Amino acid sequence: MFKQPSHALALLEALLVSIIWGSSFVFVKMALTELGPLTIAGLRYFLGFACLLPFLNRKSFSLSRAQWRRMALLGISAYTIGNGAMFWSLRFLPSTTVSFIMSSITIFIVIVGIFWLREIPNRTQALGILFVLAGMALFFSYGLGTGDPIGLAIYALAVLGFGYFAILSRIAALDPKIDTITLTALPLAIGGGLLLAIAIPFEGFPSASLRTWGLVLVLTVVNTALGYVLYYHALQKLQAFEMNVMLNLTPIGTAILGWLLLDELLTGTQWAGISVVITGAVLVQKRINKKKTLKK
Repeated sequence: MFKQPSHALALLEALLVSIIWGSSFVFVKMALTELGPLTIAGLRYFLGFACLLPFLNRKSFSLSRAQWRRMALLGISAYTIGNGAMFWSLRFLPSTTVSFIMSSITIFIVIVGIFWLREIPNRTQALGILFVLAGMALFFSYGLGTGDPIGLAIYALAVLGFGYFAILSRIAALDPKIDTITLTALPLAIGGGLLLAIAIPFEGFPSASLRTWGLVLVLTVVNTALGYVLYYHALQKLQAFEMNVMLNLTPIGTAILGWLLLDELLTGTQWAGISVVITGAVLVQKRINKKKTLKK
């Protein structure tokens, strides 16, 4: 349905995704006053599928057994396990701790991507990855506690889910037989529907004020339906670790939104961390010019 983007457009889409998803923590925190974390996640992702359903056609459901299995694995790893565990861990851990741990996924993806996808970063890109990790450590150097062991164990499960999803989504995005809308919608239906089925017995049938339902609507339409369409479209061009480094800007976007909307001031050290992360994100996008120089 969408043509493959240029590298510049893919970077712009990835940056927009990081900004959109950076707002998710703020909106989820606000919605948690009336809804459980698993319920919010399940509603967000399954309703996100409902938003995309009118854009699907008969071909979208005419997939091979292997393709259906891949859609199921994408949905379960990202939405049921990854986001479900992340939202659940917020009951035990501070949001800054959760955001910081998220940066560790970069190393996981680079290692797995080298052996699974044969996507080997060059020296400049490897240096950029180190800058990103150093910047994240600098940014969150204050306010990190030991955390609750239960929360850390739960989030470790989220890291595995997100890491597996990042690699598998890159493979799926390169399949010419599956369009971007289908690739976005079907995993949302499977993973979100399963998570909602788990949430209702544990957290009860969802009931909230119009304000909270409005937050769920924004999370559904903008942060989920639009966000994941942009994500998968950008992955047609970007390598897995390139996308992941761009998404390392997400917790920084959350902190900036918290500063603007919630009067949560940032320290000089945190601003320095932002600068280091942005530098790393720029370095990781550098590509070696493989064109040979013509001899005169």
